[in-house]
Amino acid sequence: MKTPRWSRRLRTRLFLSYVLVVAAGAATMLLVGTVVTRSVYGRQIRGFGLGRRQGRGQEISEQDLQTALNESLLPALLAGTLAALVVSAIVAGVVGRRLLRPIDELGAATRLMAAGEYTATVPVPAEIELASLADDVNALGTHLATTERRRSQLLAEVTHELRSPITVIHGHMEGLLDGVIEPSDKVYVAVAGEAARLQRLVEDLTTLSQADEGVLRIDPVPLDLADVASIATERLRPQFEHVGVELVSDLAGSPLQSVGDRDRLAQVITNLLGNALGHTPSGGSVTVRSGRDDHHVWIDVIDTGTGIPHDELEQIFYRFFRGSAAATRDGRSVRTGRGIGLTIARSLARAHGGDVEASSRGPGTGATFRLTIPSSGPSL
Repeated sequence: MKTPRWSRRLRTRLFLSYVLVVAAGAATMLLVGTVVTRSVYGRQIRGFGLGRRQGRGQEISEQDLQTALNESLLPALLAGTLAALVVSAIVAGVVGRRLLRPIDELGAATRLMAAGEYTATVPVPAEIELASLADDVNALGTHLATTERRRSQLLAEVTHELRSPITVIHGHMEGLLDGVIEPSDKVYVAVAGEAARLQRLVEDLTTLSQADEGVLRIDPVPLDLADVASIATERLRPQFEHVGVELVSDLAGSPLQSVGDRDRLAQVITNLLGNALGHTPSGGSVTVRSGRDDHHVWIDVIDTGTGIPHDELEQIFYRFFRGSAAATRDGRSVRTGRGIGLTIARSLARAHGGDVEASSRGPGTGATFRLTIPSSGPSL
């Protein structure tokens, strides 16, 4: 039989526990008081009766009865009160331990989590309020474990990203110092390129760190988001033409008035276009569209590339997550970038009060990324 919901509330169980303690104490006092009163009162009556019969042969007077009652009442109250206190303390201890056990388990689990044991879980008690708290603690542990796993992965990925350019720079410098490599413009360009790669990685990681800490600097000004998108699109058009991917700008129409940091929003659109380019094969196309509703303006980047599996639609925004699919050009798999472009794009969008979301019908069907930020002024 299912326990009624009202009986599983903590306040109900606390109230019932108080009632149980009081009832146990009252019953004990009544029982002990009755027994003691009968015993003492009977002994007093028998004492009066025997003394009168032996001395004067008279019956027990009303005064004698009152005296016997007075002399028996105090011991009965004292004994009943003492017994009631003892029984109430025992019952309160048992009931309190039963009610406090889930709280003790919650405390033990949180201490383990504070010590780094994020896999610690709390048994879900019957009380609704404590069950909700236990669920929250368990969810916190799962989130902390996931965060710790991502942190370890982040360190590994950053180490990997740093190792490659550092190795190239170190190798070229050693070769130059040992005379194995002849100084040339080609060598200097290679070293400068790897140094620039390191600089971009550091800048990207700095942006992510500032976004996570809520200290990312945003210089908001009135702007036309469609104009920002058009400039970013034309800036990247040569890269698309170089690999044979058509870039279509469908930004004609009314201005998309908003307030934001022009450079940061341009970075968001650039990252989305770069991601689309990296996952669209030669002969494919990427389309940039714009639109608005009552409260938001948006930019869509639509590609005909490799698509995104349904279970990766959120994971692609994780740091250094590159996905399971990449474009193919000249028979070779191409996956550009460092895996943090989408993470930065979403962080910058959310810093503007907006978001970046992805949609796809699955592998091989292309993908759509939408940048949305609040609009300013009436919709047209």
